[in-house]
Amino acid sequence: MELNNTIDAIDRQLLDWLQKDASVSNQMLAERVHVSPPTCLRRVRRLHELGLIEKQVALLQPDRLAELQGHGLTAIVEITLDQQGAEFLSAFEARAICDEQVQQCWRVSPGPDFILVVHVHDMPTYHALAQRLFTHDANVRNVKAFFATHRAKFDTRVPIRLE
Repeated sequence: MELNNTIDAIDRQLLDWLQKDASVSNQMLAERVHVSPPTCLRRVRRLHELGLIEKQVALLQPDRLAELQGHGLTAIVEITLDQQGAEFLSAFEARAICDEQVQQCWRVSPGPDFILVVHVHDMPTYHALAQRLFTHDANVRNVKAFFATHRAKFDTRVPIRLE
C-alpha cells in the first residue's frame, strides 16, 4: 500500500505534534489539529498500525541524569570491515544492535562501513565494549573513535511537510 495515498494533512499534523510531545493528552492533541477526540484517537492508532509511529519513549536529559550517576562517555565510532559482503555486514550489524550500549548503528557509504553512537559509563566500560564488538571480530579492519565533549544539539524529530 502506498503510504502517501493513505495519510492526509491532519495525519501529518498529528505526526508533527506527536514528535514534539507524545505525552500530550488525546483531548489536547485533537484541539491542536482541529478534530474530535475520538477521530484523533482513531487516526493515531492507524498511524501506529501503518508503522509510521515506531514507538513512544521518554527522552532523558543527560546533564541532569549525570548529577545522579556521573557523566559517562558518548563516542561516535567508525568501523571498517575487512570483507564487505552482505553476510559480513549483516553479522556485524546484528552483534552491534544487540549491545545495549550501542544507541545508534548506521551503515554508511562511502568511507567506513558503520557509524555507531555508543554511550558508556567510563573508559574501562568503553574498552570492554571495544573488546566485545571490535577486537574479537576478525573481520573488523579499522576502528576510529571520537569522544564527545559537548552536545550542542540533539533532536529526534523527522521533518514533516504539512501541506
